[in-house]
Amino acid sequence: RCAGRVEVQHGGHWGTVCDDDWGLPDAAVVCRQLGCGAALAAPPGAWFGEGSGPIWLNGLRCRGTEERLALCRHRGWRPHVCAHEEDASAVCSGHARARCAQVPPTHGSQGPMLALTPASLPGGPTVRLVGAAGRCAGRLEIFHAGHWGTVCDDLWGLPDAEVVCRQLGCG
Repeated sequence: RCAGRVEVQHGGHWGTVCDDDWGLPDAAVVCRQLGCGAALAAPPGAWFGEGSGPIWLNGLRCRGTEERLALCRHRGWRPHVCAHEEDASAVCSGHARARCAQVPPTHGSQGPMLALTPASLPGGPTVRLVGAAGRCAGRLEIFHAGHWGTVCDDLWGLPDAEVVCRQLGCG
């Protein structure tokens, strides 16, 4: 599924979007721009993990009909006083064709690029599910010190499983 932390490239540098005023109309524009279908959710609070670099946009007020995020009202393209624990996310109905849904600027412009970045992308996946149909079910394995290993189920519960599902972009 197309889902992840919303990241934009501006002035040659990738950064995130603050979740202040973030909502389903904003996520709808992100999903449309990336060709990922309809917006299902606009999770706040760095749902897919905290990003890094500048927080380029804050106070987005999309109507939901804009073709690109850059066309929505916002407080300007600049680093904002917002912590990465407030990075905006989007969950779309479609499926990503690549590990990171990304769209370049339109018509050769120097405008911003947009991406949805699942938390497991930087440095490759650190967790995976194996032994079942599809990538969103199975036995949990974690990559550590160059090797894949399993995770003991002592004290394992639904909150732990929810973290893994979010990290893998599985909802």
